[in-house]
Parts: sequence; C-alpha cells; structure tokens
Amino acid sequence: MAETSEALCIAKAGHDVCLIPRMANRHGLVAGATGTGKTVTLRVLAEQFSAVGVPVFLADIKGDLSGMAQPGGDHPKVRERAAQLGMADMQYNGFPVVFWDVFGTKGHPLRTTVSEMGPLLLGRILNLNDIQASLLTMSFKIADDNGLLLLDLKDLRSMVKFVGEQADQFKNEYGNISAASIGAIQRSLLALEEQGGDLLFGEPALNLQDMMQTDSMGKGMINVLAADKLMQSPKLYATFLLWLLSELFEQLPEVGDPPKPVFTFFFDEAHLLFEDIPPVLKNKIEQVVRLIRSKGVGVYFITQNPLDLPEDVLGQLGNRVQHALRAFTPKEQKAVKAAAETFRTNPDLDVTKTIMELGVGEALVSFLDTNGIPGMVERALIFPPRSRLRPLTDAERSSVIGSSVLAGHYERVVDRESAYEKLKEKTAQAAAAPASPKAGREPVSESTKMLQAMARSAAHAIGSQVGRQIIRGVLGSIFGKGKR
Repeated sequence: MAETSEALCIAKAGHDVCLIPRMANRHGLVAGATGTGKTVTLRVLAEQFSAVGVPVFLADIKGDLSGMAQPGGDHPKVRERAAQLGMADMQYNGFPVVFWDVFGTKGHPLRTTVSEMGPLLLGRILNLNDIQASLLTMSFKIADDNGLLLLDLKDLRSMVKFVGEQADQFKNEYGNISAASIGAIQRSLLALEEQGGDLLFGEPALNLQDMMQTDSMGKGMINVLAADKLMQSPKLYATFLLWLLSELFEQLPEVGDPPKPVFTFFFDEAHLLFEDIPPVLKNKIEQVVRLIRSKGVGVYFITQNPLDLPEDVLGQLGNRVQHALRAFTPKEQKAVKAAAETFRTNPDLDVTKTIMELGVGEALVSFLDTNGIPGMVERALIFPPRSRLRPLTDAERSSVIGSSVLAGHYERVVDRESAYEKLKEKTAQAAAAPASPKAGREPVSESTKMLQAMARSAAHAIGSQVGRQIIRGVLGSIFGKGKR
C-alpha cells in the first residue's frame, strides 16, 4: 500500500511497529512514569515525521532536545540498542531545527500580542476569578469599541487603568466596574511582568507559517521551544501552548485526511493543560482536539498517566505508546489497571502486568490500522534516535540560530502606536484643553472630551486593517472568531 513506503517505524516487536502517515493526524499519546523513556520516544517520533517532510513543534522542558540538530551515535546506550535490534549499520544524521525562546536567549524570540491571546486565555494565566475575568473581557471590548490596539502588557495595563478611572462613564453601557477587581488585575499583570511574561507579548508576533517549513532536502523543520525557564510558571507554559494550538486551528484550511499530516504538535507535560481549568475552556480544548484533525494537524500528548487527560480527549488519541507505570499503592494499582483498559485487548498479553514490568525504552504500542481501527497492543522496544542525545553547546546552538533563515527577523522589536500611546496622548490633550462651555450648557468634563475623541477615531480604525486586527484578537481564535 502507498502508506508503507513512508511508514513511520518507531519500535520493534519481532517486526517493525509503524505509524501510518495517513493516520498520524488522528492524534496520539505517549505516557509513562518519569525515567521510562518518554522523551526518547518523542524524539524518535519527531525524527520520523521530519524525515517524511512533516514540520514538528515540541517543547524542550529538560533542555536535552537541542542535539537533534546534529548526527547521533554519540551515546553507548544508543549503539547498544541499535545492535540489540539488528540495526548495527544504522545511519545517524541530524535534522533541520529552528530554536525558539519566549525569553529570547536560547532561540528566536517567540511572541504573540495581547489581542491575539484574548481575554479568556489571559485570564487563566493571570489566575483571575470569574468577576475579574469578566472585567478583563470588558476592557478588551472597550478597547475594541474605541479602536485601541492591545499589543503588549503596557497596553493592557493602561487600558485596565483607564477603564477603572472612567468607571462612571462606562457603567451604563458595559456594566459595573469594581475598583477592587481593577486592582487585582493590575497586581496580576505586575506579577506576570516580573516573571518575564512581558517578553511574551509584543511584535513582531509569530507567523505560524514560519514554523511550517521544510529544508532544501524536503525534511520537515523541527521547531524546538526552549521551555526550561518557561516551565517555572506552569500555567503560563500550558496556556501559551494552548494558544499555539488554537492558532493552528484558526489559521489552517480544511484538508480532511491528507496522505500525511501538514504539522505535528507535541504537548509535553499535558496534564498541566487541564489543572484547575474552567469548564468553558475545557470544552473548547476538547472541541479543538476533535476538529483540528481535519486541518491536517496531529496532536500528541506527553504525560505520566493516560488518566491525567479528560476522557473526551483521551478517546480521540488513536495512536498510543505506553511506557512503564509504577504501582506502590492501591490507588496507583487502580490507575495501572485503568490505563491497561484503554488498549485493544491482545489475548497473548497481560497488559496490566506488563505495564509494571517494562524496562527503560520499552513500551506497549498500539497504532491505528489503514481503516482507522486501533491495532492490538504489542510489547516493543523503541528504536534509538538517529540524532545526537547530548545537547548542543552554547556555541553550537548560537551557530544554528545565526544560520537560520529567520535570523534577525524576530530579534528586531517593533513598538508601534497602540493603546498605551493613544491613551497617554488623549490624557495629555484632555488635560491641556481649556474649559470653554457655551452659555446655557453644562460644562464638558475632561474625561468626557477624551471619550468623545476616542469614539470619533474608532469608526475609522474599525474599518481599517488595524481595526480588523483588534476585532480578530478580541474575539479569540477558538472562542468564535472568524477567518482571517
């Protein structure tokens, strides 16, 4: 069959265990306890996708994936596994890698704008309660109605401050505005900035097409996000990756079931995505996972236990690699049994017992067949990676970053006129304008003058390209916004 020529073989169980490219956008799961080999499996899957021309995104949480840019065979365990599997003549090679880093030190700066992130995801990053989140959404709406771009955190701080100062002007149209909630949002924004979150927001914002490239040899680019520092704020990490996923969902066209994915997205530490999550956001995540398949995107969740994921999400993950689980308590034993029950039964294999016996680099594997039916689970040894296990040195990483076609583009920060500048200008104009009320009329307050001036400028902005950008971001990608 056509698929077998490009079969993505990742393990051996007496025969090669391979993922069919046409089924790779049906999503997947890599699970197992710490130290059982999940990261190597992730690496082997990414290499296989790249080799057949599929771009990949993955987060480097431990700082040990950078070596994918160089040929492997550097580790005795790799050579030992290759010999064990009859692959002594295995060819080692590097892969095309693009490094990204929100903090801009270990890769190209990776940013989005406040408007693109939207109030729902930002509210989660800021740990806002329902009332505070509603007020944040109101601030976005007021910015939209008045033609104000929210690009970076200083824009949002200025906007929230303005809404609080002009609460009496806004309450009739938008609702009551609590001074306490305004203060809470401002404190959360300050805390986010102190954690380095201000580097996440600004321009130039990420163009997703820059991640979806192939090199001159037709290999898919492997986009590696340096996430060791980002993971110090787990909710920021999880929400940022969710934003990336939602942007893929929004921007890519429908393609049905292509011969191979157009992009694969690995979500490491996936349990963080679902911790303390509001029901509305959980429902939207489930919706995106279900529908993004038709965009040709395969999503692979990496976590310790399959039960870390909601049942509705787990049910959509057709390709599974289960590394060892440990069971020292009755609760853990129950979890092992539940994990075993997620596989299609193999009459020759006691899955519950085997999960606890698996060695490092060994796994239970079940991939979808050509009809989309889960294969019977098999015990298999994961192939060794072809790229280097040892991380790049700082000099080697700098060389890769400097030779990238993106070098210099995202490094040049752009700070165009947005809410911060416009509000500052309007405040200065209102303060400088002399009071000259006409006879018989009530004096016009300075805040009213500023609101009237903003309203006059809004009509032009909303009809312009800038206005369209405001509307696009405020509505939010997976929360009802239209096509770009």
